[in-house]
Amino acid sequence: MSVDQILTLLVLAAVVAALIWDRLRADVVALTGAAVLLMAGVVRPGEVQGAFASPAILALASLFVIAYALELSGLLDRAIAGAVQLCQRLGSGGMWLLMALCGGASAFLNNTPIVVLGAPVVRDTAVKLGLAPKRYLIPLSYITVLGGCCTLIGTSTNLLVNDMARVSGQASFGIFEIAPVGIAAALAGGLYLFLVSGKLLRADEGDDDAEQPILPGQLEMGGAQVGNAEVFAEPRPFAPLKAAAALGVFAGAVALATFDVAPIAATAFAGAVLLILLRVITADEAYSGLKAEILMLIAGMVVIGIAMEESGLAFAASELLVGATDGVDPVVALIVLYLATTILTELLSNATVAVLVTPVAVALAESLGVSPRPFLVAVMMAGSLAFATPFGYQTNAIVYQMGNYRYMDFVRVGLPLNLVTGVAAVVAIGVFFPF
Repeated sequence: MSVDQILTLLVLAAVVAALIWDRLRADVVALTGAAVLLMAGVVRPGEVQGAFASPAILALASLFVIAYALELSGLLDRAIAGAVQLCQRLGSGGMWLLMALCGGASAFLNNTPIVVLGAPVVRDTAVKLGLAPKRYLIPLSYITVLGGCCTLIGTSTNLLVNDMARVSGQASFGIFEIAPVGIAAALAGGLYLFLVSGKLLRADEGDDDAEQPILPGQLEMGGAQVGNAEVFAEPRPFAPLKAAAALGVFAGAVALATFDVAPIAATAFAGAVLLILLRVITADEAYSGLKAEILMLIAGMVVIGIAMEESGLAFAASELLVGATDGVDPVVALIVLYLATTILTELLSNATVAVLVTPVAVALAESLGVSPRPFLVAVMMAGSLAFATPFGYQTNAIVYQMGNYRYMDFVRVGLPLNLVTGVAAVVAIGVFFPF
């Protein structure tokens, strides 16, 4: 191994260990690793600058601003109030309809604010209906994760994998290109949750009551992997004109990117600026909605990913994986990659996994002489569909405390869900993304 490879491997190991240890903020850990690599000369200043200005960062930052404008307009609060009335009319069926609506919204908006706003509503509505909140809070988190996998902008994982793939010379994905696979996984996972989760989450009678309401700012969610939900904590009065403008700008940004008028990074950025010019949101409010800790985490991990590419460490890792899958069918290699990514996602942040695995996925596909596209989609799916621990995805950590769950509740419900969604995703990838 070269000196650069050894340094990159040591930094990577230290970053992963610190993230597992979870005593330091994840964004600080990632930026520290990036700084060490920069000082050691493994990456150049220009490459670091490119990481912080990557399309994934620009798209995410802009979408955060647009989502915050929607929240400030009171539109999300108004939608949730309507959902409460619906649930009161339809009973337990209305609870599942409410969660399905949250899942649909998460295909276009960040999952964290949806769960922060929706979880107290689900909990309080369940109590009013005489139902156990524990039956619904974990499914709410899982359904929003499933919904986020249906579009390129539904989760930061998809955007980051797309960005890393572009760095590796692959064509960018369209917003709805992965939708067939994401929808297949979402339908399979949703059906499993509807039929099975209630039985698995039956708690002792004394444990059925959730904890008293906890404001998002009070949640002890340990590290920047969870994200800062404080900006979504306050209920907002409904402002129809601002809500219509924010919704129109968001729809326009998605539509323009869908029809390839411009990349999503460009349309979302233009939309965020337009909202400021229209005074739907002030510049100070826009900065408040940026969620810098998530953006810096991703930027730091992109720098580490670039170091893996430049030092040849990604190629060496792919050769090890190729050796393990030498002579096997590409489908088997895809399954091995999916399983490895899922295991990593349960332990590490989504950004970390995307950076670690995406270059390996491209190299593995090229070594097998097949299209990298199916392998990249597998990384997108497995990089988010992590249900077996409270910390596999940030929304899990939110409901973990709010619902007063035990750790094993996630294992009992989430482990089979990993299997169900994994099978559905792999089958759908084979159908819609041939080798």
